[in-house]
Amino acid sequence: MTEHFSPAEIAALLESAVAIIRAEVEALPKAVAIFHPGEDEWSVNEVIGHLIEAERRGFAGRIKNLLATKDPQLEGWDQNEVARGRRDDMKPTAKLVAELERMRTESVALVRGLKPGDLTRGGQHPKVGWLRVEDLLQEWVYHDRNHLKQILGNAQAWAWPHMGNAQKFSGE
Repeated sequence: MTEHFSPAEIAALLESAVAIIRAEVEALPKAVAIFHPGEDEWSVNEVIGHLIEAERRGFAGRIKNLLATKDPQLEGWDQNEVARGRRDDMKPTAKLVAELERMRTESVALVRGLKPGDLTRGGQHPKVGWLRVEDLLQEWVYHDRNHLKQILGNAQAWAWPHMGNAQKFSGE
């Protein structure tokens, strides 16, 4: 398969992901925003905090590095350690979303400003090997949607035990 998302399409998808997050979390009660559906699973607030860090350290941060430096060594980061250190369950969800929106606005401008030659710029990541700007752009779309599903899943997990016999409609 040779077709992939263009930078313009990616920019639109990055914007839509944040709009979906905002709409969902504005409807969630605080208890659901800090609810952990499992022992090692993130709350909605922690997912948003992770998206903020991924924006800074992973996607926009790496792309800026790749554009500024020829063949750089890219850094990894311990996502769970960073999540613990952020303590996002202690923060208002609206502030986390506002921070993500501010960063995403800058990121969308970065993506829209990419030139065709920028897409092949790359660097070495210690865990996954060679990464190009193009690779990161495609992963960014995938990553956002993975965490959108996680946010929606947390709301489902909150509702599940209260569904009574209606659980049988879901076949789970």
